[in-house]
Order: sequence, then structure tokens, then C-alpha cells
Amino acid sequence: MRIVIDAIITGVLSGGIYVLMALGLTLIFGVMDIINVGQGALVILGAYLSYVLQQHLHIDLFLGLLITMPVMFAFGVALEAAFVRPIRWERTTLSILITFAIALLIQGALSLVFSTNLVQMHAWYVDHSVKIGSFYLAWVYIFDFLLSAVLVIGLYLLLNRTRFGASLRASMQNRTAAQLVGIDVERVSAITFGIGVALAAAGGMAYGATTSFNPNSQYDLISRLLAIIILGGMGSLRGAVVAGFGMLVIEDVTSVVWSPVWASTVFYMALVVVLVVRPQGLFGRLAGRRQ
Repeated sequence: MRIVIDAIITGVLSGGIYVLMALGLTLIFGVMDIINVGQGALVILGAYLSYVLQQHLHIDLFLGLLITMPVMFAFGVALEAAFVRPIRWERTTLSILITFAIALLIQGALSLVFSTNLVQMHAWYVDHSVKIGSFYLAWVYIFDFLLSAVLVIGLYLLLNRTRFGASLRASMQNRTAAQLVGIDVERVSAITFGIGVALAAAGGMAYGATTSFNPNSQYDLISRLLAIIILGGMGSLRGAVVAGFGMLVIEDVTSVVWSPVWASTVFYMALVVVLVVRPQGLFGRLAGRRQ
């Protein structure tokens, strides 16, 4: 029983990392109907940026987010203007091809600069743990969970307590109606894409602090992130949070009570079962949004 409780706690804490990475992906889809299959590569890019700041400038991983998140936000806005905006009339279909091409370009550039050797970040909170009751928890997982909580709350306040958030929510519900009431949907889309990429930077730092990575790590990441937003419901931020935590808890519990080999398999089996019963996901809607 103790190892099951330990697995649940670990799953919840590490689930915060996947919530960070998935939030940007589902936010971009919810506003723009863009299936950003390049999110995994953007996460790895964020991880490498944090790694460079730590190794060469000796900047703490968490403090480095004050640099990497604005940089990645600007990068996301530039990507949206250069590659996404021109495909506005066929965005859902063509976005898969465009963002996959972006992912390949990022992967190639990272492989050229850093090679394909695995990289591991180090800090005192990465290499040390704290004893809570009878459990030992790595400090980095606690800090990552707190970071996830702060950013999720910040995103919630942005969406529900600001004028921009009202414009964003209106764009999520109906882009055409939002335009008719005077909302600059293109501006909202650009900022939304930037926020999604900035969240990828935070997720990348958290992921890189807990897992060895290289440019090819994006492939495993994007499959998991897509599974999370499909399970939660395409475009549902609440669904991404619930599915992100649920995925890691299922995997960790399966690892200790059955076998690590079956951990990911059981999650994807649960995904299939949920979609058979509820095709729109946990918090999604069957009817598409009118454009």
C-alpha cells in the first residue's frame, strides 16, 4: 500500500510538468484551431535554453524563466506571423504540416548545435530530496509542481479577470462573432500563440530538470501531449489539467503494481475507453465551434 501511495504522490507532482506543456497546446487549439504538433520540439528548445543559461551564465533554472519565457513568447509571436497566419483559411488541416515542419527545423538546429547526446541539468534541488513522513520527495518535483500551480492560476486570472482574457474567451467560442463585435482576432491569435510557446519554455525547464533529453525527445513528448489534450477534450484548459495529472498517476501506479513496461500502454488503453464512451473527451464538446 505504501508504494501505491508513493506512486500517486509522485504522479501528481510530476503531472504538473505535463500540465505546463499541455496547457499551451490546448490553448492554441482552443483559440486558433491549430493542432501544434511542434509543441514537443518547442518544449525541448525551452529545455536547451534553460540548460545554456545555467551552464554558461550560471543562472538558476527557475530564475532563468524570467529570460526564456519572454524570449519564447516573442519567438511564438514571430512563428504565428510567419507561418500560421498565412494559412488562416485551412488552418486546422495545414497546421499539422506547418507545425511538423517547424518541429523538424528546430530539431535539426538543436542537433547541429548540441549533438544528439543526452543532456541532464543539475542543481541542488535536482540532486537532493526531502523526507515527508515516510516518503522521500525530490525537491525539484515539489518546485515544479508549485511552478505549475502558479502558472495555471496566472493563466486562469488572465482569462477570467482581464479584458484580453474576455477577448480570448470570445475568440475561443466563436471567431466570427468576436470579429463582429470589434475584437482584433488576429492580434488575440498572435498573443495566444506566444503564450502557448512561453508555457512550453516553462514546461521544458521543468521537464529537463527531471529527465535526460536530446533533440529527439520531442517525438515521445508530442505523442503524450496530444493524448492529454484529446483525453481532456480538445481546447479545454480544465481538461488538460485533469488529464495531465491523471496520466502520470495512472502510469506511476501501473509501474509499481504491475510493470513499468505496461505503464504507458495502460494509459493509452484508458484513453481509448474514454473516447469510446465519450468521443469529445472528458470536458470537450461534440459540436465544433462556428467560424
